[in-house]
Amino acid sequence: MDSQVLVALALSLVGGLSTSIGALFVVLNQAPNLKMLGLLQGFAAGLMLSISFFDLAHNAINAIGFLKGNLWFFAGVIFFAIVANFIPEPTLAPTPDGKSKKKNGDEGGKDIMKKHRRQVLFSGIITAIGISLHNFPEGMAVFLGSMKGLRVGVNLALAIALHNIPEGVAVALPVYFATQSKWTAFKLATLSGLAEPLGVILVAYLFPSSLSPEILEGLLGSVGGVMAFLTLHEMLPLAFDYAGQKQAIKAVFCGMAFMSASLYFLQISLPEDMSL
Repeated sequence: MDSQVLVALALSLVGGLSTSIGALFVVLNQAPNLKMLGLLQGFAAGLMLSISFFDLAHNAINAIGFLKGNLWFFAGVIFFAIVANFIPEPTLAPTPDGKSKKKNGDEGGKDIMKKHRRQVLFSGIITAIGISLHNFPEGMAVFLGSMKGLRVGVNLALAIALHNIPEGVAVALPVYFATQSKWTAFKLATLSGLAEPLGVILVAYLFPSSLSPEILEGLLGSVGGVMAFLTLHEMLPLAFDYAGQKQAIKAVFCGMAFMSASLYFLQISLPEDMSL
């Protein structure tokens, strides 16, 4: 393997594995109550929406034009809207009436909590998928940056590492709440960060010969559409249910502002002729 690729791979691992730092913040504390979980789900939804609209879709529109960028974006939305029809929703059996309700009150409460946990786990897995798809082009950027010089690659890897810590929290938190397993939460958050070195490997060995820049930008725009659909279809309703609409909306905008600032500082760490 070429030495430059090895350096880029090492730098992308630094950036990607910083999701593990975010996961540590979660697993070293107690699992949150439902209201706190709802607020944090709203914050994570804000992160995802900011990535989708202000990063992936925005870059696609700038690179390939307004019409093509929007077509790719909504192709992603439609694709996952169709896929979502085949994903089973967590459901509860009907609750018995009368005396049996009192008799089985505790069991009913346990069933409701199980439903909450299933819904939250589903949301956590969706977040992990979305963050992985977002981390993939970041790995490509680290590779291209390190080709321009070690200083550029190191600066970019450190910026991405700081940017990825809250993403690790967004993945680990719902998984920890749902499974009560610190190891499962930590593992899933870490795996979502490993998409970055995968991006390095792909761009180093496949991208130059087999994928045009226009198709790549279009695919990333579609990823933005998928992430927007997942966030609005799965994460936001949970945030509303657990934290209430007004509080959840505030958390969403806090998440969007945080990620927008993070994307800005990440962008200014890049050379002028490069963009994420």
